[in-house]
Amino acid sequence: MHDKTLTELAASLAAGEFTSRELTEHLLGRIQRHDGELNSFITVTPEQALAAADAADAARTRGEAGPLTGLPVAIKDLFCTDGVLTTAGSKMLANFVAPYDASVVERLKAAGTVSLGKANLDEFAMGSSNENSAFGAVKNPWDTSAVPGGSSGGSAAAVAAGLAPAAMGTDTGGSIRQPAAFCGITGLKPTYGRVSRWGIIAYASSLDQAGPMARTADDCALLLNAIAGHDPRDSTCVARGVPDYREELNAPLAGLKIGLPREYFGDGLDPEVERAVREAVAVYESLGAKVREVSLPHTHYAIPAYYVIAPAEASSNLSRYDGVRFGHRCENPSDLIDLYKRSRAEGFGEEVKRRILIGTHTLSEGFFDAYYKKAQQVRRLIRQDFLDAFEEVDVLMGPASPTPAFDLGAQKDPVSMYLQDIYTIAVNLAGIPGISVPAGFVGKRPVGLQILGTHFAEQRLLNVAHQFQQATDWHLRRPQLVEESA
Repeated sequence: MHDKTLTELAASLAAGEFTSRELTEHLLGRIQRHDGELNSFITVTPEQALAAADAADAARTRGEAGPLTGLPVAIKDLFCTDGVLTTAGSKMLANFVAPYDASVVERLKAAGTVSLGKANLDEFAMGSSNENSAFGAVKNPWDTSAVPGGSSGGSAAAVAAGLAPAAMGTDTGGSIRQPAAFCGITGLKPTYGRVSRWGIIAYASSLDQAGPMARTADDCALLLNAIAGHDPRDSTCVARGVPDYREELNAPLAGLKIGLPREYFGDGLDPEVERAVREAVAVYESLGAKVREVSLPHTHYAIPAYYVIAPAEASSNLSRYDGVRFGHRCENPSDLIDLYKRSRAEGFGEEVKRRILIGTHTLSEGFFDAYYKKAQQVRRLIRQDFLDAFEEVDVLMGPASPTPAFDLGAQKDPVSMYLQDIYTIAVNLAGIPGISVPAGFVGKRPVGLQILGTHFAEQRLLNVAHQFQQATDWHLRRPQLVEESA
């Protein structure tokens, strides 16, 4: 059962091959046996999962089952989940039990899914390797000496290892697409505003976006159907109709215009990653697509602009963690200032502190215009680069990351770690959608092909990704952990 895709599991449940309870018990057993090595979950919720599975089976018996009824998922521990520990991977929230469901969780529950638990992540979603979690690093199922990517590394590892058929992640600068690439799964970052952010613990409010992570583009389309749509509780959520994202999956690609940004194939790109990406593009040419080179001239400004804007927003969002109302509180503070200082010093990890300090500096008097305002101006230029490119082509393609998954502990310099997101960050600055699909290997470590579209082009991206997966078998490859029978 654990080797099936989400859509295959849905068909099996509908055919009565097994029940949701049997499926859930099987996956909970796998989590118990294997997650001690991977550390992909922070909290596992067997009682709630089995209760939800029983409710799903009862709904199916009554003839009330929907497309997702009874299907298990993992939820990144950044989504508030009613009555369940919601930590954001931080000591600051190590004992926080959310009193409500995030909008995405609410919609998944309404669709009849079964939550297996909360997946590990870089603290407050700040990281590219899942080594920044207060609950320990996550390991890559393909090679446990390697990172799974971040910040949604726990979600990616759980899917790749066959512990969950799908998971929810968030993407602020590549945090769905990069771990999807490192773990050999499919990960979709929707257009900013396509999915509600209400109830997601905030990192950078103008960049954060929730999205699905699963084995295939078809699975991601199935999940996006459930979570997309307007939410009046989120002022940044767009009031726009939601199409059926599975409807156009099988549309032919003849005449598709693909752009290859020359800035994505320069210095710093691993030659073996480039080889895999170019071979994937050749598959599209065989399917009738036309390929041309395009330029995104402001790409090299994306990382410096992001690391001004995102820390600035983080410093504002994380100011609420003061040791007074909720979160970690230091012992026996001598006064209010001591309470603030020690609670934050003890509760936040090093990377979170680093970004808060950067953000506070860039927003301070005398530096706001020089840094934050200038970064927002650069952001507009980056967005315009994408809009100009999409006047010429339908989609853009390139690597999701400059290298395959690197070794645990290998990236000790923060700036080197930031450069891992060089191909993903601009997408968040522009607010456009992107998807990473498995496209090969370097040794035994997966490579991801990133496909980008203009705003609200998720249906086209899913179609393009699905057709590639119909023509290749990279998404069918499984790490040894999955290939076992139990």
